[in-house]
Amino acid sequence: GHYVTCVDKDPAKIDMLNNGEIPIYEPGLSKLVRKNKSLKRLDFTTNLKEAIKETEAIFIAVGTPTAADGVSADLSAVYAVAREIAEHLDHYAVIVTKSTVPIGTNLEIQRIISEINPDLEFDIASNPEFLREGNAIGDFLEPDRVVVGITSDHARFIMGQLYSPLRENGTPILMTTPQSAELIKYASNAFLATKISFINQMADLCEVVDGDIDDIAVGIGLDKRIGSQFLRAGPGYGGSCFPKDTRALTKTGDDVNMPITIIEEVINVNVRRKQSMAERIKIALGGDVKDKKIGILGVAFKPNTDDMRDSPALDILPKLVEWGADVHAYDPVAMKEAKHLMKDGIKWCDFRDQVIKDADCIALVTEWEEFLDLDMIAIKELMKHPIWIDLRNAYETDDFKNLGFNYHSIGRMPILNYKNADQLQNELKKKA
Repeated sequence: GHYVTCVDKDPAKIDMLNNGEIPIYEPGLSKLVRKNKSLKRLDFTTNLKEAIKETEAIFIAVGTPTAADGVSADLSAVYAVAREIAEHLDHYAVIVTKSTVPIGTNLEIQRIISEINPDLEFDIASNPEFLREGNAIGDFLEPDRVVVGITSDHARFIMGQLYSPLRENGTPILMTTPQSAELIKYASNAFLATKISFINQMADLCEVVDGDIDDIAVGIGLDKRIGSQFLRAGPGYGGSCFPKDTRALTKTGDDVNMPITIIEEVINVNVRRKQSMAERIKIALGGDVKDKKIGILGVAFKPNTDDMRDSPALDILPKLVEWGADVHAYDPVAMKEAKHLMKDGIKWCDFRDQVIKDADCIALVTEWEEFLDLDMIAIKELMKHPIWIDLRNAYETDDFKNLGFNYHSIGRMPILNYKNADQLQNELKKKA
């Protein structure tokens, strides 16, 4: 029921949004935008001065990518917006930071605005987002919690009013300080990244001792203190949040002489993880990929998004090309973005079967739903050699036992049906 105006400096993006076109892929977003525009509760503009007239809350929601030093967060866009708000705001409002920012950023925003507009009455608030790409609408409307860092009772009242529909539905609203709110966001993402790197190392151990990582994940996930989420072995984490946020957290620790060594190693494990995936494909092909047709299914960092940021595919595909492989790739949504990031040596296919036909092997990199229910008998007939490499553990190993495939997954015993199976299994163990 609130009235929202979204501001961006890119006129082309604003024109798209006003025409009902969404510049990113997010399930359900187009429908939501059209609905609220028709109700005249949602508008898009490039004019910040007009947009903030009579507003009670102004959200800063710009990107904070990794800076040129490779670790800290680039806050230039955040501070630029704060300065522009200070130049045009002429009434009390709460300036709310939605962007993921290091500890102390909100206090710096307060300083910047007060310096530019010393007579302005305003409050700051830190309100980090916890949305998963591909499920952002559901996460916003039914969140686990809402975290708000405030410095005054007036800001507490306005932010409480803003989120009252969620509170009435039972959502916990945590009111804390801006510094604690900033750290909650980083600590949450760093902890989830830690679970991913942990289960990936356990998967490597399983491959050596003949364990099954799926059983391990279930066994430890049944412990309520641990929980089952983010215990799925795979090619490593990517996306817009975990990589940059873990790096920024370690930078914050270093800045105050309090190294976050656990997270430093989580980052190192993940980098090595993504780099090792191409080697797995090479081993599955007998140690040589030169002139082999390798089919890649999925390149986005996760399903239901076109986001390519820090996707494992960015490590895997170029390395295979470098080794002389004939790489064919298909993704239902992310290929347009992927083509900008991986320009050389990859053949982008319009259809899934173009990837599969005459392939020496198929590697599942992103577990899109359309890849999960395949006619494997028909696919085997299309392939040159029935070698299937499942980097997401998207399939049950039993499904491949009687199909004649060589099936390789993560942290589980491979299914080896032909051609030097014992030798190949020993090579896999050595590499693990």
